[in-house]
Amino acid sequence: MVVVGGGFAGYNAVKALARTVGDSAEVILVSPTNYFLYLPLLPEVASGVVEPRRISVSLADTLPRGVAHAQGEVDDVDLDARTVRWMDPEGRHHTTGYDRLVLAVGSVHKLMPIPGLSRYAHGFRGIPEALYLRDHLIRQIDLAAGADDPEERRARCTFVVVGAGYTGTEVAAQGVLFTRDLARSRGLAADEVRWLLVTRGEVLSGLDPHLGRTADRVLRDRGVEVRTGETVEEVTEDGVRLRSGEQVPTRTLAWCVGVRPDPLIEGVGLELAEGRLVVDRTLQVPGHPDVFACGDASAVPDPGRPGKYTAMTAQHAERQGKLAGRNVAASLRGGRCRPYQHRDLGFVVDLGGTDAAANPLHLRLAGLPAKTVARGYHLLSMPGNRLRTAADWLLDAVLPRQSTQLGLVRSVSVPLDSSSPEVPHHPQMAFPPERASGDVGR
Repeated sequence: MVVVGGGFAGYNAVKALARTVGDSAEVILVSPTNYFLYLPLLPEVASGVVEPRRISVSLADTLPRGVAHAQGEVDDVDLDARTVRWMDPEGRHHTTGYDRLVLAVGSVHKLMPIPGLSRYAHGFRGIPEALYLRDHLIRQIDLAAGADDPEERRARCTFVVVGAGYTGTEVAAQGVLFTRDLARSRGLAADEVRWLLVTRGEVLSGLDPHLGRTADRVLRDRGVEVRTGETVEEVTEDGVRLRSGEQVPTRTLAWCVGVRPDPLIEGVGLELAEGRLVVDRTLQVPGHPDVFACGDASAVPDPGRPGKYTAMTAQHAERQGKLAGRNVAASLRGGRCRPYQHRDLGFVVDLGGTDAAANPLHLRLAGLPAKTVARGYHLLSMPGNRLRTAADWLLDAVLPRQSTQLGLVRSVSVPLDSSSPEVPHHPQMAFPPERASGDVGR
């Protein structure tokens, strides 16, 4: 059994599959990192609340014994030969056959044909990008403090986030608190720091209106300029131009517009819907009983919305991964594969400080009660490092945040158009391998 992808879907598929089949089958997980990333807390890494290893849960320590981990990026899936090929971090290729294949490759940044976007903007999908953004924010405040030119200081203290979904909203909410503390510690006035959240729709559009209204209010109360109904038309080294014609001088553009399925899916040669692999309600690929797909890269029929597909969220990915693992085991034993079902348990949005928005079991909460629920939910959902994460939260409540700029991840290592935002880009050794339509699969 080969599972491709170690995110919410792939990680949970491997756990469910290994626990079901035990030692009767070989289970291989192919993923580019040796950890499972708890993505919802990534904004807290960028803002210095938690350390990156807190949300990077070791695969070896948390997966069932007997699961083999192949660290690398899959660059070829041959459905006829039933093989998977991947490149390891040292540039070597490996190939393995499979009896059952689970494609849980997840998603990458959604790009737009905006001049200058790929060159000057950075995304927010992995640890390298979070570390880069944290250093970048500190660097801009440090450089602003030493700048003699008021225009340069103003531009370096201006931060633009595009996209007001979960990621963009939390990055802006956490970032404005972090940078204002930095500014004060460098002798700048807190009101010199300017944050803009640019979004085509409303804040947290598509979720419970309570969550959007609460997040919008908190952002505006903190002085974040929430620009709804707005888009970016051009990005340059010195700023961004908005559709309204306004030119915003800045050195920072965080691109959080959304995600698209991993490009690997485009080349496998299977039917797609909305760019995602078509599967039935049991997560099986039609016409290929040996192939299953789950998570962001799969178009899973939503039982609660006939004719629609499930949203690309961690909740769906986790549940689909568990079901995929069980259904693969059932298919091996001649059992019945179960259809995907889900019940909306609510969502939480951490807005930094003592603010949050939540609707657990449709109970609308804001402020400290929502913050308590949000952090409790995250601790329960994390498969490891709970005590260390809680300790970081406690230290953040009583101590000032560290503002050391480590410079471990450079801009060239986190290109926006990377097919693998979870690992730093190494162009000299061609890792991760670039993926394009028609290059993968036969």
